[in-house]
Amino acid sequence: MRTKGHPVVKDFEALYDFPLDDFQLRACREIEDGRGVLVAAPTGSGKTIVGEFAIHLALATGRKCFYTTPIKALSNQKYHDLVARYGPDDVGLLTGDNVVNSEAPVVVMTTEVLRNMLYAGSRTLVGLGFVVMDEVHYLADRSRGAVWEEVIIHLPESVTVVSLSATVSNAEEFGEWLATVRGETTTIVEERRPVPLFQHVMVGKRLHDLFASSDVDAASGFVREGAPVNGELMRVARDDWASTRLMRDRRSPRGGKPGASKAGPKGGRNVGNGRRVWIPSRPDVVDRLDREGLLPAIVFVFSRVGCDAAVQQCLNAGVRLTTPEERDTIHDYVTAACHDLPDEDRHVLGYHDFLDALTRGVAAHHAGMLPAFKHVVEELFLRGLCKVVFATETLALGINMPARTVVIEKLTKWNGEAHADITPGEYTQLTGRAGRRGLDVEGHGVVLWQPGMNPGEVAGLASTRTYPLRSSFRPSYNMAVNLVHTYGRETSRELLEQSFAQFQADKAVVGLARQLRKAEDALQGYAEAATCDLGDFMEYAGMRRQISDLEKGASKAKRADRRDEVIESLRQLKRGDVIEVPTGKFAGYAVVVDPGWEEVNPRPYVVTADRQARRLALIDFPVPVASLAQVRIPKSFNGRNPQMRRDLAQALRSRTHDLAPPPPGKRRPGRGGPSDSPVDREIAELRERLKAHPCHACPDREDHDRWAQRYFKLERDATALRRRVENRTNTVARQFDRVCDVLTALGYLDGRGRDVRVTEQGRHLMRLYSELDLVAAEALRQGLWDDLTVSELAAVLSVLVFEARRPDDAGPPRLPGVKVREVVGQMVRLWAQLDALEREHHLDYLRQPDQGFAWAAYRWAEGDELDEVLEVVDLAAGDFVRWMKQLLDLAGQVADAAGDGPLRDTARQVVKVLRRGVVAYSGLGDEG
Repeated sequence: MRTKGHPVVKDFEALYDFPLDDFQLRACREIEDGRGVLVAAPTGSGKTIVGEFAIHLALATGRKCFYTTPIKALSNQKYHDLVARYGPDDVGLLTGDNVVNSEAPVVVMTTEVLRNMLYAGSRTLVGLGFVVMDEVHYLADRSRGAVWEEVIIHLPESVTVVSLSATVSNAEEFGEWLATVRGETTTIVEERRPVPLFQHVMVGKRLHDLFASSDVDAASGFVREGAPVNGELMRVARDDWASTRLMRDRRSPRGGKPGASKAGPKGGRNVGNGRRVWIPSRPDVVDRLDREGLLPAIVFVFSRVGCDAAVQQCLNAGVRLTTPEERDTIHDYVTAACHDLPDEDRHVLGYHDFLDALTRGVAAHHAGMLPAFKHVVEELFLRGLCKVVFATETLALGINMPARTVVIEKLTKWNGEAHADITPGEYTQLTGRAGRRGLDVEGHGVVLWQPGMNPGEVAGLASTRTYPLRSSFRPSYNMAVNLVHTYGRETSRELLEQSFAQFQADKAVVGLARQLRKAEDALQGYAEAATCDLGDFMEYAGMRRQISDLEKGASKAKRADRRDEVIESLRQLKRGDVIEVPTGKFAGYAVVVDPGWEEVNPRPYVVTADRQARRLALIDFPVPVASLAQVRIPKSFNGRNPQMRRDLAQALRSRTHDLAPPPPGKRRPGRGGPSDSPVDREIAELRERLKAHPCHACPDREDHDRWAQRYFKLERDATALRRRVENRTNTVARQFDRVCDVLTALGYLDGRGRDVRVTEQGRHLMRLYSELDLVAAEALRQGLWDDLTVSELAAVLSVLVFEARRPDDAGPPRLPGVKVREVVGQMVRLWAQLDALEREHHLDYLRQPDQGFAWAAYRWAEGDELDEVLEVVDLAAGDFVRWMKQLLDLAGQVADAAGDGPLRDTARQVVKVLRRGVVAYSGLGDEG
């Protein structure tokens, strides 16, 4: 009997109509024995059964269990699952948006909610026996990962922590840390998937196996690292390369007419638009998967626009994957699920197109969709009624949507700054959804062929097992005041030294120290190789280096002076000024629409002569700029309107018709000539001493100097290593000290040593959890929001939560009314002051407030219709709802932090007026 001696595990196992896997039983037995567990296993392997056993054990022993997830959508989904099993009386939900039966013995919540409960000493924690931390690998998330570590550190010792993680290569290291801070913790790693996964590459309309069929592991669907690639696929890659080269040769002047031959090697024929037929179209992909019996499938596109376009392409191609009975079922479900959706909003939300696509078995899934629509797609996909979902990678964050097949369109994605290759960990997370346990005998991962693809690199992604979990923990201002209030500064410092970040830093010191020893040994050898019989060559080389450093410093100082000149010239710009952009992509004449003046980083918004509307940066102005003329700009000008841009560009061209650009090589003002500065004199003196040094006459001088330069470079590297070793010790605690120093300077903390306390103003900050918590607290203290109306407060609070996806593409922000403009300007100046204070203390926490959502927040609070608001802000419905939800959260925090008075009433009224229409309708399907 596998569960002998573990009666609760035996009872729990009887609830399932399939046998539990060994790793699941082992984890359950450890929990029943009173130990915490870390379970690291592939996506779809059934990790959550271990979490459900913790719930079962809590109910059997009369204790509470909290089940935490990283996002609201997962909490909502898990809540529904547990209600179906245990009934609504025993299960509650806490996500910030929703509070359902919060004193139930089993409560599902986001991890942030549990963190806040711990700081507040909530009575709901009484009787807590177990905390399940689902998707615990999320602690690597840059913006929200610290919350996991806070919870793990601060939970009472009596609580058993059950951590569920995707497969990571350093699970044992993470488990070792858990044992250090939580006591007895068993790490259980399961590497084999319950359903074998076969990997393919789709070339044209044909599926090729990625790995050689001769490989035993690949043939069974469990690939080992370094498995051999399918030889036929390698031949396709060679043919593709040859075809590309052939086409390039045919486009050369001697090759006759471009594209004279349409034939490519081995079926790589080119079609009229230049796309080789071995690059499959989206309808081709769906058709092939349907014919091969590989549906339902998730196709990862990595672009919201791409997801929507893919659905439209399938509809245009006449794709229909459902039976008449399934279409009726889908229609009835969507109609019932969306019956509360306001009729006037259905058109702008694309409801009818959404319904049409779903009845054909096709849908998109991305953050730009209305949360309720995403929930409908997830439910219909789980039921097997929606056959193909085109999704962005956000779907891979633990949402329960397993498929028979996962398709990845491209192996690159936009990371917010550039197009980057996906990592082995991301590849595994995405393809891990393929193969539904209990439904599929096997799962399939498919990568679509792209020009220049290297099958070996794809195989490397599919077989790599090294994706370590790295802590993103750092103490925030809100965390600091809550810690000091609860534990005092000294104890808080000691607690933070228990973080996973510090644990990893301390372990890294060993490797750094080994590198440092090697560097010090090599330094001695370099110094000996640079020995000169005529004198001290290291002294001579040091003088040469000093001269070089002084010359670089002088050049840098000149650049700094020039930068100050440029900033001053940008400060003088006014709306309507005609300028010449000196360099860069938008070089040439332009008219200033918005000077975009900021002392730290001026960003003028201009329209160029070729009708481009862009916000420029300092890098576009290597030299000062001056107004050459003036052009009148209409008050209603909108840079997103093509006709307005065209008219303004025409006026600009007319105004600059008689202006000639400076001739090439013409000296611009401020270049300056030779100088007789103290630095120049010092360099001249050093050169004289250098010539007089005995080693200057050495015939082997340059050979000696090469060794000396290697010495200096290695010495610089060794110094950096030495500094890293020193800085690794107590890194998190030192950062906490800097945060506390900033808070003390602002009056949020008071006292010294063990007597540090949170001031009355600091208590306000304790209730503000937003990314710009300190800006919000200071605005509150200075009374910036005291005299605002409800709509005005909604607008100004939005600048603390909103963050444009691509800020460089944003036009000048539209602000409603003089009062809002004044207050937002004060908040930006406040941020600049806090940013300067942070720099003094070597911190960089506070991003600049973003004004891009203020107009939408104001108009929504004023009662405008959804289509009117979305037309102005150019946001997808899902994004609009998401930012509104975050604004609602912040408004609630401000109401709590403000204390008795008019501002509390206004903030609560903000919550009331914003929660309407699609924002109120989001319900339990919201991602938040």
